[in-house]
Amino acid sequence: MNAPVQRSQHTASYYAASSLPQPDHPVLQGELVADVCVVGGGFSGLNTALELAERGMSVVLLEAHKIGWGASGRNGGQLIRGVGHGVEQFEGIIGKDGVRQMKLMGLEAVEIVRQRVERFNIACDLTWGYCDLANKPRDLEGFAEEAQELRDLGYRHETRLLQANEVHSVVGSDRYVGGFVDMGSGHLHPLNLALGEAAAAAQLGVKLFENSAVTRIDYGPEVRVHTAQGSVRAKSLVLGCNAYLKDLNPQLSGKVLPAGSYIIATEPLSEARAHALLPQNMAVCDQRVALDYYRLSADRRLLFGGACHYSGRDPHDIAAYMRPKMLEVFPHLKDVKIDYQWGGMIGIGANRLPQIGRLQEHPNVYYAQAYSGHGVNATHLAGKLLAEAISGQHSDGFDLFAKVPHITFPGGKYLRSPLLALGMLWHRLKELR
Repeated sequence: MNAPVQRSQHTASYYAASSLPQPDHPVLQGELVADVCVVGGGFSGLNTALELAERGMSVVLLEAHKIGWGASGRNGGQLIRGVGHGVEQFEGIIGKDGVRQMKLMGLEAVEIVRQRVERFNIACDLTWGYCDLANKPRDLEGFAEEAQELRDLGYRHETRLLQANEVHSVVGSDRYVGGFVDMGSGHLHPLNLALGEAAAAAQLGVKLFENSAVTRIDYGPEVRVHTAQGSVRAKSLVLGCNAYLKDLNPQLSGKVLPAGSYIIATEPLSEARAHALLPQNMAVCDQRVALDYYRLSADRRLLFGGACHYSGRDPHDIAAYMRPKMLEVFPHLKDVKIDYQWGGMIGIGANRLPQIGRLQEHPNVYYAQAYSGHGVNATHLAGKLLAEAISGQHSDGFDLFAKVPHITFPGGKYLRSPLLALGMLWHRLKELR
């Protein structure tokens, strides 16, 4: 007789405390057969499964913990246009037209989320309005270039540049010298989005299993995916574990660096106090390497995040670590209580472009990972591109992403985090110039 599986719980975050009902999906037992087996119950896996089901394919999804347990249910909830950082660097591989197509897909990715929420009526507090904040005057030059690029791409949403004397219309802090407003980006409750998408996938016939960690994969023309109490035989496999892939596939895990990001949530603020912090209820983000990102929740808490850690070690007390950073931005919040503190792992690739493709030696094995902190939209795009490729639908987008090579981080799993931490320290020192 198989031993009972200990059921996982979500991390003690504000999102878990304010989530929609969290149904318990069963543990996989026995053998199932499907067209596609998806490993990972975050945005990548859920959206791939949902897109495949819409195309009439049978799908089994395996999650090691709870649906949305990883970064998908813990992140800052910022829905921001774009994929990758500086996609122009790939022009030599995908050409000028390929670069333009990637930029357009970065806009499409947000629209996929918008349509998903509207179609399935997902209650995830989706709110439009986002602002990049300038720490230094040179940041404004980059904002002006981005504004022109969006116009050239035919971006349909309102954008505007903010000078220093206009920043207080968006954020009640003296820390910034300008900004760039984008009304086509925004913020949402990420765990509720994941739970809503899981419910939609189930309605479309996807079989969802929780507490069903994959222990082994037998590759071949038909893959067999093993868990402690069962297995799945499928024509195709999707690995959507991102920073939590670990040793399941060393080839892929070596190309993504797990990095910690942390968030605190204040007690609910009065309407007047919340309005003074973020008068237009936008999500915001600064431009530093160790960036700050923050927004208001639906019940007027300040959700303040950042402090990306490459060392592999989480702070002992997240609130004690993050509160001083919040007070640097909003010193008048020193009397405000912190109700929640949590962290999680994001996946970062060396070139900061999402890794979407298939294994060369096993062409029926697909993957999506390394969103580098912009996963809410990029995961939804990845799900669409993977489903197009798996279902035999021609996908220029999938082909573009698959063309871009991704290096394996040097030093193996024990040394790559310290090495990257040193590299990021160098970038932070450059910011002081």
